[in-house]
Amino acid sequence: MYRVLNTCLVAALACMAVAATAQSDNDLPAAPSAVLKPKAAPPQPAPQPKPADPAPAETSAPKPDTQPATDQNASVSGSSAQGNELPDQTKPTFIHVVNEVNVVFTVTDKHNRYVKDLKAADLKVLDDEKPIEALRSFRRESDLPLQVGLLIDASGSIRDRFKFEQESAIEFLNETIRVHFDKAFVLGFDSSLEMTQDFTDSTEKLSKGIRSLRPGNATRMYDALYYACREKLLKSAQDDSVRRAIILVSDGDDNASHVTREEAIEMALRADVIVYTISTNYAGTNSDRGDKVLERMAEATGGRTFRPFQPQDVANAFAQIQTDLRSQYALSYRPANFAHDGRYRTIDISALHKGLKVRSRHGYYAPAE
Repeated sequence: MYRVLNTCLVAALACMAVAATAQSDNDLPAAPSAVLKPKAAPPQPAPQPKPADPAPAETSAPKPDTQPATDQNASVSGSSAQGNELPDQTKPTFIHVVNEVNVVFTVTDKHNRYVKDLKAADLKVLDDEKPIEALRSFRRESDLPLQVGLLIDASGSIRDRFKFEQESAIEFLNETIRVHFDKAFVLGFDSSLEMTQDFTDSTEKLSKGIRSLRPGNATRMYDALYYACREKLLKSAQDDSVRRAIILVSDGDDNASHVTREEAIEMALRADVIVYTISTNYAGTNSDRGDKVLERMAEATGGRTFRPFQPQDVANAFAQIQTDLRSQYALSYRPANFAHDGRYRTIDISALHKGLKVRSRHGYYAPAE
């Protein structure tokens, strides 16, 4: 009898070990492209959705999610039933989808100075390599509320310059975040992801969150960007009058993420987030590969990448990002031959005057029906 009990106990422990392994391998949700895969309709009406879990003050890794990321994002505006709640079956429901694309961009001259007096007639806009059907709005945006995610590499590879980067980040937030107007959060990453401060307009709390970070081991940079966009910025109030940005401070080396670089970029595009990167690879280091990774993430989302030559230049990079966020244009347009097919569509905005450079995200994902 004891032998039978021991055999059952061993089998139960083995099952628990397998389940735990499966959970650790899935601490991030499926790639955002999974939203494009059709799913079989359920045999009965969907149950009422559960209330969203409150955001944790700290997290060591993103939680598994049984629902894929939604395609209804700020890149393509739309309106339907509020949030994800099921409509009241006793009342008629009217759904109106507006096929508009919203784009934020900056314009600089050949001396890298911001150009702030352009008109709509000074620009050429192509969507999916075709002229747009109609320009709906064009305006200069210099004072919009900000939602900023500060992602700081806390891996061992940047240990020797970690302190200076912390202080530069604190100075940036103190000068940028305005009480009752802007919000920011702090996410550190090494072999795990740690939210040391959730969205707040308190620079004191943000400073405390930055100083609580400690250098660790491996680097999950792509996971950090994916998680910050999906769980914080995509789920925040989708309002075109708010500017969303992520500032990523890292050496560009990733050796432990569950998602790829392109999956992280895709999620940033779905959340309508501009990514700014500050390289921690200073002069004299073998850093070409890491810097190219950071450059790719910034350019794809309409941001900029900064490569300080020495630790003291990190503060200058933060100052330039602050100026960039306050020197933007915003336009919305209706694409030609638009389809709700979930496909990636390119955006190309160019200035008609010679010597001007337009920096914007390279494209967006159409919603999928």
